[in-house]
Order: sequence, then C-alpha cells, then structure tokens
Amino acid sequence: MKILLIEDDIQTLSYLSKGMAQENHTVDGASNGLEGLELAQTRTYDVAIIDRMLPGIDGLSLVKALRESGGHVKVLFLTSLGGIDDRVDGFKAGGDDYLTKPFAFSELLARINALSRRPKIHDELTLLRVGDLELDLIKRSVTRAGQLIDIQPREFRLLEYMMRNTGRVLTRTMLLERVWDIHFDPKTNVVETHMSRLRSKIDAPFKTNLIETIRSAGYKINASL
Repeated sequence: MKILLIEDDIQTLSYLSKGMAQENHTVDGASNGLEGLELAQTRTYDVAIIDRMLPGIDGLSLVKALRESGGHVKVLFLTSLGGIDDRVDGFKAGGDDYLTKPFAFSELLARINALSRRPKIHDELTLLRVGDLELDLIKRSVTRAGQLIDIQPREFRLLEYMMRNTGRVLTRTMLLERVWDIHFDPKTNVVETHMSRLRSKIDAPFKTNLIETIRSAGYKINASL
C-alpha cells in the first residue's frame, strides 16, 4: 500500500514511517500542510494520514483543497482533537476516518487496511443524467438545462449519490454513512443544511423540482421527469 503521512511532529512522523515500512507499506512523509498538499495533488496514494494541526495549511483546509481539486485518496485524520464537533468537522471537510491521539499503532494499521479495502464510490460511468440535470465525474461539473451550476465538493458528492440512486428513497442515516462516512448520529443538521443548499442551486432557479422530500422517510431524486 502507498501511504501519504502528513505530521508536523518529527518523532511521530519517523515512528509511523518506520512502523509502516516494516509492514511493507511505501510511505511518503511531509511535516507541513503545503508540502503534503503538493504531494497529494501530484502523486497517487491509497491512503493519506493527516494531522489536523499543521504549519503552512491546517489539515481541514488541506483536505478541502484536495477534494475541490478532484482528489479521491482515502483520508484518515490522526489528531489530538477528539471532540464530537472536531470529528464532524473532519468528515465534513472530506475525511473518511478519524483516529485520536494517543492511539495504538495496531489500530491505526487496522483502520488504513480497512480504508484500502473500501470500494470506491465511482465506477466506470463518468456522466450521470436525470432529466435535464447532468453530473460529469471527470470534469467535476454539474449542469441543468445546459446551465453550469456552481457546486461545492460535499454538495457534489451528495448529488452524485442521489443520482446513482434515482427514484430510491434515501434516509438521513444512509446519507450520513455514504456521503459523510459518519456511522453515528452527529446531532447536527448537516444533511438538511446541505440538502437546502443543493436545492437552491439545482431546483430553485428552474420550473421543475428534482429533489423530493418523503415525509418521515428521507429524500429522493425524482425519476419520472
């Protein structure tokens, strides 16, 4: 497995790099956020392990920038910030897993191995269509009726999942697990907030609404258009 490790504590960086090398993983290390972002955007990795508090650019901003540039590497945040809000912020930024310090090296290995086995959301299909709505997975763009729509990375991921499940009712729990990779109730309205923003962009300016709310159930993309 090829791993990117971004950690500003030199002792931790050295310890983890040596430990992973002994497990036959290839590791590229970076001690600041800007260097790490450059590596993530110019090289291919199976997993990136990223600290939250980094010089140059912090871990959250790094992952947001990576996702906005189309980077799909699986990200595990490794940090001393372990509160519920901290973890939610990590997932909202585009992280796939979250492990707090202090940690057991064996658990870290288990988590990155699990991430590497996780199937990719993207398949060979590169263009999704529902009615006059199109989502281009290569260009990372969304258009409706030929009009380009400005959309944020998490909104893009949410819309992609919904379009891949056109006509299917998607519950809040399903959306949290598949779009945010959150397997607990974060006690926030993150789904509702993003759904509202998405609707304001792909529904409000047009005559026909594509996103439908199913009372006491969830949401779906209308397949009958």
